[in-house]
Amino acid sequence: MELLPPLPCMNASLRRAARAVSQSYETEFRTARMRATQFTLLEVIKAQEGITQRVLGQLLALDSTTLSRTLAPLEQRGWMRSLPGADRRERRLLLTPSGRRQLDRARPHWERAQEQMRKRLGASAWEQVMAALLRVTRAMQESKRLTAGP
Repeated sequence: MELLPPLPCMNASLRRAARAVSQSYETEFRTARMRATQFTLLEVIKAQEGITQRVLGQLLALDSTTLSRTLAPLEQRGWMRSLPGADRRERRLLLTPSGRRQLDRARPHWERAQEQMRKRLGASAWEQVMAALLRVTRAMQESKRLTAGP
């Protein structure tokens, strides 16, 4: 296999890497009849029961339109439900028993995808990439807050 050339643009490089990683995870999740993005959403909703849609979007760096569009199939499948929050605009998200069972069925697929990535990268590179991605995300979110103003 020929080596991929580096791209001069961080955005293009991150998106290319994300597509390559996503393809690997999606292959694993196909037999669980769900998408990797759905697994992530269910995991976060389970971990932070009652999380608001706004906070979930911030946590995953998703705009509200994309998040709503991604949550809709989860609610349609009965894996999660959305309840009113403190005001009309706020929605609190909860996992259903069916959603918990789906997570349990999908977890081995996620574990295999994770292990494959660790093996391909090696433990040291895995830790470095994970740390770098967190730094990039935090830096961009901080920059966004600073430019948004009070």
